[in-house]
Amino acid sequence: MNNHIEQQNVRSTVDLPLLALRGIVVLPGMNIHFDVGRKKSMAALDEAMKSSQEILLFAQRDLRVADPSAADLYEFGTVARIKQLLKLPGDNVRVMVEGVGRARLNGFITQRQFILASADLLDEPETDGESAFAQALIRELRMAFDDYIAVAPKMSGEVIMNIMTLEDVGTLADYVASNILLNLEDRQAILSEIDPCRRLEQMVKLLRSEIEILSLELDIRSQVKEQIDKNQRDYYLREQMKIIQQELGEGENIQSEVEEYQASIAKLELTGETREALLKEVGRLSKMVPGSAEATVIRTYLDACLALPWNTETRDKLDLQRVKNRLDRDHYGLEKVKERIVEYLAVKKLTPQHKGQILCFVGPPGVGKTSIAISIARALGRKFARLSLGGIRDEAEIRGHRKTYIGAMPGRIMNAMKQAQSKNPVILLDEIDKMCSDFRGDPAAAMLEVLDSEQNYAFRDHFIEVPFDLSNVMFITTANVTDTIPQPLLDRMEVIELGSYNEEEKLQIAKRHLVPKQIREHGLSGRSLRFDEDALREIISGYTREAGVRNLERKIALCCRKAAAARVMGKQGITRITVGQLESYLGPAKYKFDHASKVDEIGIVTGLAWTSVGGDTLKIEVNAMEGTGKIELTGNLGDVMKESAHAAISYIRSRADYLGVDHDFYKNRDLHIHVPEGAIPKDGPSAGITMATALISELTQRPVRHDVAMTGEITIRGRVLEIGGLREKSMAAYRAGIKTIIIPDGNRSDLTEVDPTVRKNVSFVPVTSMEQVLKTALVPMKKASAQSSGEREKTLEATLLEQPDGKRRSAAIRQ
Repeated sequence: MNNHIEQQNVRSTVDLPLLALRGIVVLPGMNIHFDVGRKKSMAALDEAMKSSQEILLFAQRDLRVADPSAADLYEFGTVARIKQLLKLPGDNVRVMVEGVGRARLNGFITQRQFILASADLLDEPETDGESAFAQALIRELRMAFDDYIAVAPKMSGEVIMNIMTLEDVGTLADYVASNILLNLEDRQAILSEIDPCRRLEQMVKLLRSEIEILSLELDIRSQVKEQIDKNQRDYYLREQMKIIQQELGEGENIQSEVEEYQASIAKLELTGETREALLKEVGRLSKMVPGSAEATVIRTYLDACLALPWNTETRDKLDLQRVKNRLDRDHYGLEKVKERIVEYLAVKKLTPQHKGQILCFVGPPGVGKTSIAISIARALGRKFARLSLGGIRDEAEIRGHRKTYIGAMPGRIMNAMKQAQSKNPVILLDEIDKMCSDFRGDPAAAMLEVLDSEQNYAFRDHFIEVPFDLSNVMFITTANVTDTIPQPLLDRMEVIELGSYNEEEKLQIAKRHLVPKQIREHGLSGRSLRFDEDALREIISGYTREAGVRNLERKIALCCRKAAAARVMGKQGITRITVGQLESYLGPAKYKFDHASKVDEIGIVTGLAWTSVGGDTLKIEVNAMEGTGKIELTGNLGDVMKESAHAAISYIRSRADYLGVDHDFYKNRDLHIHVPEGAIPKDGPSAGITMATALISELTQRPVRHDVAMTGEITIRGRVLEIGGLREKSMAAYRAGIKTIIIPDGNRSDLTEVDPTVRKNVSFVPVTSMEQVLKTALVPMKKASAQSSGEREKTLEATLLEQPDGKRRSAAIRQ
């Protein structure tokens, strides 16, 4: 299109209010009315009415722009005269304008209250309307218009008469463009063309194009009408068939049922094998007697298939900061889990086609494995479904039963998809470590395909029989231990350990989540019941002994119940639960923590133990007596712990000269190694250096420092090997008042996971050999001899009198 404008085409330059049009193009000579709602547009109308009643009308390129700039408008528009203004309800105005002439936009002068623009008023170049070319264009346009009338909606006789009588080339082109159906771009193209002949020529092309489109619409309309007639005929015949079946006593009409199934299948927009299989079953149903057993089986199958979310999915909310804030709000701690979830979402945002890893949360009961999976679903904006796998021993529970069996149904995976009503939910497979296997099959083997992102895009349930895509599902599994999970299944999952909470973490969870929740659930408020922080600490340490916070929540709930009962019985004001009041609410404290001894003792060493509910200190005692070399091990010790004692004795015998021990101690001395609290089973290798130190202390009569605790496995050559559970063990040592902890050098990297408070107050000594352990743990000889045995016994007696006779938990200790 040639829009080049010669200088002589510019009549003058004017400054007029401008009205930006959305979806409308006004041509010269065109009378049109439209509604105005934007404040700037109404202000422009008011300004125009105050002066010459002339206004510039320019169409917007993008209808969505609310406050357009000059760049958002087309270059060519129209100068129009306002003929009528009508106030409408809701602060809108209906205006009627008449196009006066073409204008070209130079720019905005101001656009604060209204747009005041500068524009060039354009004159059309002179053309010879009597020329053969102009007459040929006029004749061609009228012929095209005759064809247009034949296929177009009914047009008024006045418009037809004007088109047949107008002789001016430019005016004729504008008039036709104003009175036929054209889109915004085509009408703007006519307005932008200054040369009348080229404008008329372009109008002829657009008219021919519209004729082709309208002709095609007529053909389509005719075909649709024929199809409707056929459908009406089929409907009439089906209704006749229905009446005949009712007269024959065949009961319900199976044909209407078939139609409903066909409509449901079409609505799901299924493709390929799935669509063909379902339509085949519908075809079989249409040929059966309605009440037959086979028809019931097919109905059950179709209902199960159509209830699945084949093409329904939710849109992920991949705002990582929002997800992180949500996880932080729902759960305190668990930083590794939160970091892994954010990483998963970051990869998902960068590569949407990435299938991701199956996450497996492993940890003791009550640490929040299930609740964090729910938080992940909420943060992502996905649907959530939960499957409890504990005790499942039948493979058909996962894959479903063949529909040929009586009472067959889909497996739990398909039921979870039906429950979620989305093809990309978060599905929690709870207690995956507690699946069983017997003669009916191994459900863990059936889970192999479900949890393999390379295979589950075409998962086949035995009942459904057609492939279903599980690749967009985010599977999260939970387990207490990984020992009972088959290795091939474990290999498909990324294991994330959720350790037990320490005392500070439990305190924050109680303050932020448990206390507000229980107060709310018991009909109280923060103004009627308050917990002191010291009282919460006492509940954590004195009334619960667990890895998670379930018992802690129960104790808080017990306090809330008693406070609610007191309020119902007439007590007013704020109930404040302090440490001194806990005994009246919860009874005497059940647990006491051991405290470090205040005196260096011979043959008694403080070890560190890991339990499922956290860390603990453990005293190991050794007595050496005249005898024949018997070795007695007591305290309900496991096989591994007994082997550690024998390894320690072998080390002492091999290093007798260096240690200053009698070479024949294993012949003429009886050794008794005892670990107190004999009712509690104990096992594990990490008490090796503790036993060796206690034996050497007793055999050399050198005291062991009372402020030192240790953990580590010993070999028969005296090497110290790394252990697990350092975080929990170090917390127990800190609680007991220990100042120095001896740890294997291999555990040096685990110090980053130790609580910052513990790292600040406790000194850690990494060692690689028993020589380094003894150097740190045993009191030097001069200092040991300076302190008489009588003084040590006196101090020991005073210390024992101070020790409370506290109960311990009955859980098994693992060294």
